[in-house]
Amino acid sequence: MTAQDTAALRTELAVLHQILVEGGLVVWTAGNVSARVSGDTFLIKPSGVPYADLTPDAMVLCDLEGKPVGEQSLKPSSDVFTHAYVYRHRADVGGVVHTHSTYATAWAARDEPIPCVLTAMADEFGGEIPVGPFALIGGDDIGRGIVETLDGHRSPAVLMRNHGVFTIGADARAAVKAAVMCEDVARTVHLSRQLGDPLPMDAGDIDRLYDRYQNVYGQRG
Repeated sequence: MTAQDTAALRTELAVLHQILVEGGLVVWTAGNVSARVSGDTFLIKPSGVPYADLTPDAMVLCDLEGKPVGEQSLKPSSDVFTHAYVYRHRADVGGVVHTHSTYATAWAARDEPIPCVLTAMADEFGGEIPVGPFALIGGDDIGRGIVETLDGHRSPAVLMRNHGVFTIGADARAAVKAAVMCEDVARTVHLSRQLGDPLPMDAGDIDRLYDRYQNVYGQRG
């Protein structure tokens, strides 16, 4: 990636963090977005910096062990080792997002996956949104839980028990989209349960909806 490409990625990350704010997915300084720069480096939000102060230059370049590369004035997010673990073990991932969005995190607090009872869930997640194990912040245990839980799942989102939401994508924008969609369906399914038991969807219908959305929907080619 050229210096110009890296600069553009820094700018995009600053914009994507504001999307989390505008969508009500984060508060204060919680949450973060990262983006793979190359095979062995990624950019991530700095630790404890308010979203209003997140400029492109504030993003911290790290290696895949979670260590800052070169001389930098800011230290990376406390979730840096989680992001690094995901990038090390998932070569297909180009972006990672973490939020404590209200409804999705409420499901995580209950250790309960969000069942696939909406066409929008089938489209984006290809099934339920699973729950990963509890792990403390500061090492790569959360990252390990993310990778192991999503193994064999089509979902780009995982609810880490008693913690919050992590999403992955081919790039940072895709991961942000998954985080936005995760909170949207978490809210809708919660509301539907206040009215009664949501109706399950046929597995074949879920497969067909997922295939259509992933391979046909939108402008292609």
